[in-house]
Amino acid sequence: MAILLLTLGCTGSHYAAADLTGHATALPTRYADGRFFVRPVTASGDTLDLFTDTGGGLWITSTVADSLKLPEQIAMIRDGKDTTYAVQLPAFAPGAAIPKPLGSPGGRVNIMPKQVAERMHGMPSMAHWSGMLGQEWFAGRTWTFDYPRGQLLLHMAADTVHRDPEHTVPLGFQDDTGTVHGLNFPRIRVLVDGDSLDLLFDTGASTTLTDSALRVVDDGRGAERATSFITQSIFERWRTKHPDWRMIGHAEEGTGLPMIEVPHVSVGGYTVGPVWFTMRPDANFHDYMTQFMDRRIEGALGGSALRYFRVTVDYPHSLAFFEQG
Repeated sequence: MAILLLTLGCTGSHYAAADLTGHATALPTRYADGRFFVRPVTASGDTLDLFTDTGGGLWITSTVADSLKLPEQIAMIRDGKDTTYAVQLPAFAPGAAIPKPLGSPGGRVNIMPKQVAERMHGMPSMAHWSGMLGQEWFAGRTWTFDYPRGQLLLHMAADTVHRDPEHTVPLGFQDDTGTVHGLNFPRIRVLVDGDSLDLLFDTGASTTLTDSALRVVDDGRGAERATSFITQSIFERWRTKHPDWRMIGHAEEGTGLPMIEVPHVSVGGYTVGPVWFTMRPDANFHDYMTQFMDRRIEGALGGSALRYFRVTVDYPHSLAFFEQG
């Protein structure tokens, strides 16, 4: 089921929204505990709530597709029996729109049965999601994730972004041939405790804390939140080398997996912290996620680290630019 969630998506939409600077547009956004949801309004007046995830798939729930009466198209037939259906995004109201995905054939968005989506992702709030906008939606464009201000911006062109070379880092993509990527899952390199780690740049990395973990963290935030992920082998290395780093066993609701607080993470020419990482079995990244990347990764860099920054991700040029302040 995890493979289905990630790869669903592996329109007749009128795009118009408030242009802030002449070069970038702020999308209608809901920011929740280190994660971005876009909230476009359809021409008929319905507001969608779409989770954005640079490390995720592309789909809307069957409930939303049915309620909007979107015509279905067959997107894929597997083994002559399993059929995936897709739709075009609906027309949106001027000033409250989002663009169609460039990385999906025909700009289509796959349909996910709502009960399947909720069972796979395992987060309480998912019952209210309209869908997920993942790697195919971000593909081919330049975006700014402004964590301090809780805004998601779309740039009209990559060359309108003024970058400081000292805070610009390369991103790796599978089958990267300049401006064209085979898949659009970004790999980024960070420095932790003197070691360079290759991670998925993952704005959707999320966890739900157990009640006991929430009491230990004691930061006034909710249980469901952004996180970062790290493989078990690296987690255990950190734990052995740094017994003073805060670790919470049975931290994640559902899986019971632990999390560790890393004092400092260096990325984009900055050093920030602390950053919480939730443990994942090695196979989740070494075997599963690595097949979609340009090289093996050890986890994911999510909102628990990115919250310190305004990050601009230039997909056509495979670059990320970090700002603070």
